[in-house]
Amino acid sequence: MTHASAIVALAIEPTTLHNWLSDNQEIALIDVSEAGQFGEQHLFFATNFPYSRLEPALLDKVPRNDTRLVFTSTDGVVAQLAASRAIELGYNHVHWLAGGTQQWQQENYKTFQGVNVPSKAFSEYVEHAFSTGSITAEALMHAQQSGQDLILLDSRTVQEHRKFHIPGAISCPGGEIVTRFHDVVTSPDTLVVVTCAGRTRGIIGAQSLIDAGVTNRVVALSGGTQGWRLAGLDLYYGPGQETQPASTSAQESARAKARQLEERSSLARINSETLHAWQADQTHTTYIFDIRSRDEFEAGHLAGATWAEGVQLIQCFDEYAVVRHARVVIVDSDGSRATLVAHWLHRLGAQVVLFSPADENASSTSPDVDTAAVARDWEGTPSINAQTAWEWATQGAVLLDARSSERYLQSHAPGALWINRSAIGSTIIEKIEAAGRAIVLADDDTVARLLVQTLLTHLKETVVPGQLAVVEDGFDAWQTAGLALENAPVDLDKHVRIDYLFWLHDRHDGNLDASAAYLQWEADLPTQIGPTSEAGFRLP
Repeated sequence: MTHASAIVALAIEPTTLHNWLSDNQEIALIDVSEAGQFGEQHLFFATNFPYSRLEPALLDKVPRNDTRLVFTSTDGVVAQLAASRAIELGYNHVHWLAGGTQQWQQENYKTFQGVNVPSKAFSEYVEHAFSTGSITAEALMHAQQSGQDLILLDSRTVQEHRKFHIPGAISCPGGEIVTRFHDVVTSPDTLVVVTCAGRTRGIIGAQSLIDAGVTNRVVALSGGTQGWRLAGLDLYYGPGQETQPASTSAQESARAKARQLEERSSLARINSETLHAWQADQTHTTYIFDIRSRDEFEAGHLAGATWAEGVQLIQCFDEYAVVRHARVVIVDSDGSRATLVAHWLHRLGAQVVLFSPADENASSTSPDVDTAAVARDWEGTPSINAQTAWEWATQGAVLLDARSSERYLQSHAPGALWINRSAIGSTIIEKIEAAGRAIVLADDDTVARLLVQTLLTHLKETVVPGQLAVVEDGFDAWQTAGLALENAPVDLDKHVRIDYLFWLHDRHDGNLDASAAYLQWEADLPTQIGPTSEAGFRLP
């Protein structure tokens, strides 16, 4: 990316943005509000890149500097700052929404709570469109107790399953559910129940098996683990049974089903020549997602490919393919898993194609290439070790903690002030100016360096740059050095904690009212959105 000093960010009105979102041209709509603000209110097609960690996310997820970029935030103020930073990083088609999300809402456009709303809404539409079967927690429990021939598949990630799951559930992530099916379900008479933590991944997992043509009766568990708890039933906390990589016979069965699904879905497949041409095309964004296991990916993969677990790519597509209307290439070794994921992404509205290196005996062991052609101007920020930081602190330097507010409240260095790049108050600036020195502790060095860079713009020349430093390896280094910590309660008001989403945050921690509200929120999304055309879905 190259910087053009004559380029400026332009303010646009909500009506203009609304029209752009439906013109079928590439656009990246980035909400730079912090996570707590975003989760309370955001535009349907917005992806959240909190301003506190904007730059690396932007460079990673929006690789083409000619991409039409629109930034928004709660009131538009931080969005304007983000737009200026994008220009400094070399983007040249940059805009910000005047008045932000608040103005959007005032002009009677819809906003939404929660995260990953497009994918979660999509699952609800799928259930309506295909009449996906379901079973209640009470009915499942009675079926288990009566000895009915059934199997309960947990379509969440393995890591989520290991934290907690319904007793008897077998971990079988949604992206692998068709591939591994015949290893775990050996009778066509077995009732197959697919669950997740709520509604969406259970619905997609169940419908995946139905679309793949399995002959068993397949249903989704209504409400998943939360529905189970609402029925007064207990979860199991800790690891459980997990499916293994598919056997040869299961893979063969999955490939046959994938070929049939590919034909029915009219999915396109590209060859190496087309893929290379797309990668070289500077006028259109191309994402390549390798949905094999992480071990397979790390053993070797196509240059430029990003690893994405299949179930999460569907569930969190807005986080992976930030540029709407970009090309999306799904890769695996033989097409059996990629076809299922592409099938769903096509219905979700993506411009998706398949590519299997094995189809052409192409190597999948190419090394990654660093395509970033921009200097990360925050990398030169001064840093000091933990012991030096302690010495500075004892000499009066201001200690700033840039970790999440949740972690700060759990434990922090004595006297440390919580800070977020999106909301640097005048009080903190005055304290730094009075002390002449400040130290930033974080759990991400990039977040710390970006904060220092922003602080310097506030301080101008009142503090020498070398007197603002980050602690190498952050809070972990402070702890490892055995330096003092405070665990006493700190007065940090809810409205200050802009990085923390309080909305139904404890639904997995025993708050049944929050679980019930969350499940109802998911189920109500189609009513809030309206026709599928409003969301860009391709469903009957």
